[in-house]
Amino acid sequence: MRLLISNDDGIRSPLLHALVAALAAAGHELFVVAPLHEQSWTGASKCRHRPVASARTDHGLGAPTWTVDGTPADCVNIALAHLLPGGAAALDGVVTGINLGLNTTLGFIAASGTIAAAWEGALHGLPAMACSQDLSFEEWRALTGGRSLAELPAARATIEASAAHAARLAAELLPATGPGRFVVHNLNFPRPCTAGSEVVRTVPARVIVPGLFSPAADDGTHRFVFSDVIDRSPPGLVTDKAAVAAGRISHGILDYTRL
Repeated sequence: MRLLISNDDGIRSPLLHALVAALAAAGHELFVVAPLHEQSWTGASKCRHRPVASARTDHGLGAPTWTVDGTPADCVNIALAHLLPGGAAALDGVVTGINLGLNTTLGFIAASGTIAAAWEGALHGLPAMACSQDLSFEEWRALTGGRSLAELPAARATIEASAAHAARLAAELLPATGPGRFVVHNLNFPRPCTAGSEVVRTVPARVIVPGLFSPAADDGTHRFVFSDVIDRSPPGLVTDKAAVAAGRISHGILDYTRL
């Protein structure tokens, strides 16, 4: 397949590089258009009030690569309109990630730039898949701080296994979805993830997310902080949150025609 790859953690994310390597090894023709800088929690926002620059670059991905100094949604929109030969009509799908951290539950799916980049592909009529990886806080801090996967052997084994699953599932899910469906496949990989990790169909956990900002400081400003969620999922639901906690790969289908 000919696939557009993007993310929200930026062009230097080692998890983006792992995903590209796995998809290339599976024989797909890839085009990478990723944010110049980390753009987590930007959702589907677009840079309406300033110019956005794109640039052809080389980050050792072995595929035509561009950076965009905007949001993940900007990346996919600009890629399909202006950067990729043939635009959306010449592609078979959009794959985004692998995100540094999970994108599970109703409280976080809508905020995810990685999912929004996949959704931007769906808005152009393409089947789309978003991929995210559970990490420990220490692994997340190390990777966002610039450490390589080679320095984190346990994380590397999990991420390479997740990337291999992503490549396999892309080959299954994208052709089966087909064009014009307005569907995003949301994959969340557990920690650890192995070649034998089971894939289970899930729905987003129904959570309440209070207090994402700190109280006002002396200057009247609030700071973003992480908060514990309150899970209000009814008994019997197979949720994305529960599946990953049980060591399974969560496969959620975000069907935007049913909203």
